Amino acid sequence: MKTDISKLLQKNHKQILEDWMTNQLADASLREDLMSNEELGEQSQELLSALLKSINDKNLNDVQSEEFENVYEILSGISMSRARQGYTPRETGMFVLSLKQAIIGTLTKMLKNDPQALVDASFKMNNLLDSLSIMTFETFIKSREEVILRQTDEISEISTPVIRVWDGIVALPIIGTLDSSRTQVVMEALLQEIVESGSTIAILDISGVPAVDSLVAQHLIKTVAATRLMGAECIISGIRPEIAQTVVHLGIDLSNIVTKASLASALRHAFGILQLEVQKKQKDKTVR
Repeated sequence: MKTDISKLLQKNHKQILEDWMTNQLADASLREDLMSNEELGEQSQELLSALLKSINDKNLNDVQSEEFENVYEILSGISMSRARQGYTPRETGMFVLSLKQAIIGTLTKMLKNDPQALVDASFKMNNLLDSLSIMTFETFIKSREEVILRQTDEISEISTPVIRVWDGIVALPIIGTLDSSRTQVVMEALLQEIVESGSTIAILDISGVPAVDSLVAQHLIKTVAATRLMGAECIISGIRPEIAQTVVHLGIDLSNIVTKASLASALRHAFGILQLEVQKKQKDKTVR
């Protein structure tokens, strides 16, 4: 007599859920700081119910069956939320693998007197749950990459603040390595601020750039050229001795760009261009 795997599993729904929760709670990597046991139980119940409801003898060998769409949707949501919460790939993968352990354990108990049926049922469920595990990893990795890209963009925005240091003068302190995408962010932020503030002088401070090679220098030159096209003069400050030596060694021509050792020196030069003079106010001395 052919064993109806779907009915067998549905009949043992409660036992499978209990065994699955036991497996998860016994895992040393369980993150109770990220999710309560109650929330874990709700996630497990939702996924198991959808899975057992979707399974039938016809689709056990077809993991791409439309009947599993709800299962994939639930599992994708769980994977994405765990990626955002800070779970590791292993912790997320164990969520499905521990379910596999619980289901195979139930099949072993129920079909122990029918070895052939047990082998057939275990083979089919292994294939299905392995596919779910792969999908879980793929969704998790994609979600983690999206989180990393978003954080990278946020860090880039934070690390490229354009500051109005004086009427007609803006400064942009650059921290970290300059690459093509970062240069684009820097350029856009600087040009936008020049337009909004009507500034005629822009100071690029590279004190926070760890090293300058030919590629970084080219990015700086492009930024200076774009700034000049907007009608503003550009000054590069933060030229340390080691950076000066590297520029000379690489044969990079910065002769047509004003460079200064410090932001203070660059600001002083900008004041000179705008014919501004800052003087320390003398306190009046009262004769007693």
